[in-house]
Amino acid sequence: MTNPTNGNKTHSKTLSLAIDLLTRRSNTPEDAGCQELMISRLEPLGFKIERMRFGHVDNLYARRGTSGPLLVFAGHTDVVPTGPLEKWHTPPFEPTIKDGMLYARGAADMKTSLAAFITSIEEFLEENPNHQGSIGLLITSDEEGVAVDGTIKVVEALKARGELIDYCIVGEPTSNKVVGDMIKNGRRGSLSGKLVVKGVQGHIAYPHLVKNPIHLVAPAIKDMVDRVWDTGNEYFPPTSWQISNINGGTGATNVVPGEVEILFNFRFCTASTEANLKERTHAILDKHALEYDLDWEYSPPYITPRGNLVEAITEAIQQAYGVTPELSTTGGTSDGRFIADICQQVIEFGPLNATIHQLNECVGVADIEPLKETYKLTLKKLLC
Repeated sequence: MTNPTNGNKTHSKTLSLAIDLLTRRSNTPEDAGCQELMISRLEPLGFKIERMRFGHVDNLYARRGTSGPLLVFAGHTDVVPTGPLEKWHTPPFEPTIKDGMLYARGAADMKTSLAAFITSIEEFLEENPNHQGSIGLLITSDEEGVAVDGTIKVVEALKARGELIDYCIVGEPTSNKVVGDMIKNGRRGSLSGKLVVKGVQGHIAYPHLVKNPIHLVAPAIKDMVDRVWDTGNEYFPPTSWQISNINGGTGATNVVPGEVEILFNFRFCTASTEANLKERTHAILDKHALEYDLDWEYSPPYITPRGNLVEAITEAIQQAYGVTPELSTTGGTSDGRFIADICQQVIEFGPLNATIHQLNECVGVADIEPLKETYKLTLKKLLC
């Protein structure tokens, strides 16, 4: 076991930068100086730096060049909580290399990608000083949290001034079994509902005096479960509807509750829309003559069909890793959903996702340089 923070001249520039970022305790929404470290590497390269702070969140937008096409690397410096420190094999903010793996909170999600962004740009510019187009970075410290003052706010600011992005690579950990085997070229939308069905509370022994909201809503739940919302399409599986929580009752065994609260979620594809899913849900609830309140939360889907960006990074992965990636839209949401509002071609690619958000999060040291090479080759294919 080695502690890389003690210094090792054999470390690559990417590994060294990743270690420097990983020592910073950037628990969401804290940035802990990560963006300033990145800025110190970008300013000498001629990037125009914009520090965009919204609320308690630090955001960075950096751009080099004014012409198109514009390729932007996007990511986040914040990390999820460590969990019980005593259950980590090594301290989560003391990056440690053991058996070829680099252990630290944020190693996979996603500070290694951030380091690879920077060193790929440094090498690309050294090798291709007269490249076409522009290069940008969009970095936030509000991705792992509520995500209301991060990427979405930067995108709104860029949109307001008419600045659009041609290509965007989000450095999320997308790889499944080996690095390079999966690219995310889209994500399903998320539509969550908080449903409160109302009844009449009373003594359980007098059913003629009560209206049990759990009984009343049960047929509607069955209709929701049985409903075929869509059949999916070329890029997405069919839309699914799932209940995550049901709460009702007073805690007593002899009282019928006055209301029941149900939390549910659609993970939906582009074959359905927010408006259509809401309309069909209300139709089912109304069919059963329920008295209810329903509040919604929405996150849009996005899709990037095969095109310049998908082909470029696919070829780059094949060269760097010797693997042909598959396209996928599985998994949860990412900041790609916000960026897609000003960019028609958004993909996500990064390290293995096997340990993200877990204890003893790690990445393979041998996978780090090929990640940098993948980003650099993609730059070359699109801007040269």
